Amino acid sequence: MTDSPIALPDSRTLFISDLHMGTPDCQAALLDSLLRRVRPRRLYLVGDIIDLIAMRKRAVLPTAQQRLVARVLRLARSGCEVIYIPGNHDAALRKLCGLKLYNVRIERRMIHVTADNRRLLVSHGDEFDTHVRMAPWMMALGDGMHQFVLSLNRWCNHGRRLLGMPYWSLAAALKNQVGAARRYVEQFEQAALHQAAREGLDGYIGGHIHKAGFATGPGVLYCNDGDWVEHCTALMEDGEGRLSLIDWQGRVIDKEPAVEPRPMIEPSLARA
Repeated sequence: MTDSPIALPDSRTLFISDLHMGTPDCQAALLDSLLRRVRPRRLYLVGDIIDLIAMRKRAVLPTAQQRLVARVLRLARSGCEVIYIPGNHDAALRKLCGLKLYNVRIERRMIHVTADNRRLLVSHGDEFDTHVRMAPWMMALGDGMHQFVLSLNRWCNHGRRLLGMPYWSLAAALKNQVGAARRYVEQFEQAALHQAAREGLDGYIGGHIHKAGFATGPGVLYCNDGDWVEHCTALMEDGEGRLSLIDWQGRVIDKEPAVEPRPMIEPSLARA
């Protein structure tokens, strides 16, 4: 990994997901800070932008979240193409797919064409949940523990702000130590890679699992842009089509790996 600054003005496309606005865990101020520096020509909102599920119990919309909404709408009015792909926490908005509201397109999924002509499937990723083999009780336990750790994460970073220290994700650090979480991520990546290959595409971009990163399969690339409650990362495409993960300060934290070519199919086998 590298920690070097990225050429922010050269942002062709920005992918962000899992803001979970409407909850106290949304790091809206950090994303607003990034969007003040990055001016993409196209912005994908890749699901779980608004947490409609959590808002049924309690809605939290502080000034930072309202300011972030206003900034995204200003981007849409100023010529940036904004595409909203609803996820499982804002699934009610899937009824609006195909419409354009406040200059924001709402779509169920997209095929994004990079500057170097690669075709990448973009979706939230919850459609791959059925491919992940994990006992229901473990899923329920993991969700409960996740919420508890997120609350600790809020208090941890409140203390760090008082001490003048930057944001740091306690939740992400703990998750990286759990073997079950790593297996879940691996199964999710394989399901997404398989779907992209089956559709004859060059790769996949999504969110959902709150784990930013890249993975590869024969001829296909997997990209996860992360989230804005734990990792605070985004996926950025530059003017030449290269993909990088950046943090809330705009620093490059990972770059897309090389993809091995698809295996050649012999003509005799193809006709069989």
